[in-house]
Amino acid sequence: MTEQSSRHNTTFTTDGREAYGYLALPPSGQGPGVIVIQEWWGLDDHIADLTERLAAEGFVAFAPDLYGGRVAHESDDALRMMQELPVEEGVRRLSGAVDYLLAHPAVTSDKVGAIGFCMGGGFVLLLAAREGDRIAAAVPFYGVIQGELPDFSGLRAAVQGHYGQDDPTVPVESLAPLAEAIEKGSGQAPEFHLYPAGHAFLNDQRPSYHPASAELAWQRAVAFLHRHLDPAA
Repeated sequence: MTEQSSRHNTTFTTDGREAYGYLALPPSGQGPGVIVIQEWWGLDDHIADLTERLAAEGFVAFAPDLYGGRVAHESDDALRMMQELPVEEGVRRLSGAVDYLLAHPAVTSDKVGAIGFCMGGGFVLLLAAREGDRIAAAVPFYGVIQGELPDFSGLRAAVQGHYGQDDPTVPVESLAPLAEAIEKGSGQAPEFHLYPAGHAFLNDQRPSYHPASAELAWQRAVAFLHRHLDPAA
């Protein structure tokens, strides 16, 4: 089952066309910019909530909608929608979101952070590899990279990843080759954290939610984003 998302409050131009997203401003009205990249379900209430939580932490947080308004509620639909989104097209759309955020008058940073979950966690690394110096911090949560690992030679962002020890979608044994590829390509080692949890442990709307792991991972991610985007904070 799919439905149209009601979580749109702004438009932006990407890949030569109009797109939609959800923008949340911090209490001060301005701050460093962070791109929030959706799970395979779409721009749903969970992603909107995380965007609001990042805004509450002082960031101008923006979640672009990669599915054009569609939200899935069944895994079969989510898988189909993810497969219908070509990876390169998804990265181009996200590049447009970076343009939008860096040009936004509320954004105080000259680079942005990127945080993503499941499918979005894979896109975080793909986007950082493409955008180079424009991404200062990349934070994948249980990121699923579709296809072969990308060329990380263009990556300039610091990377902090969060993964569940019991996640069959992103097996623990896949993390060492990923870390090696990132370090070999970019010259810097990523910071990976493991938790006693499964896939999507941060998603409090799913049975996989693991509160202790979610709280610790979120604290680490927020501190990491501040450290690389707003060191004076």
